[in-house]
Amino acid sequence: MELGEMANVGNIDRWVRVVVGVVLLALPLLPMTAGMFAGWGAWKFAVAIVGVVLIATAGLRFCPLYRILGVNTCALR
Repeated sequence: MELGEMANVGNIDRWVRVVVGVVLLALPLLPMTAGMFAGWGAWKFAVAIVGVVLIATAGLRFCPLYRILGVNTCALR
């Protein structure tokens, strides 16, 4: 199965994932917002990891959870 055949994340979905992923990745790390996450302990790293996963799934155009749920936001070919 080729990567193009596995793609299940469409363009709008990709851009939303990138934007949300960058925000989630940056929030716990930026000095101006790190204070909000000071008491979160390991949860701030979980937020950053979710951001990385969103960015990765956008780059790969493939979301394993979408595959399990049968969701496909790619345009029909």
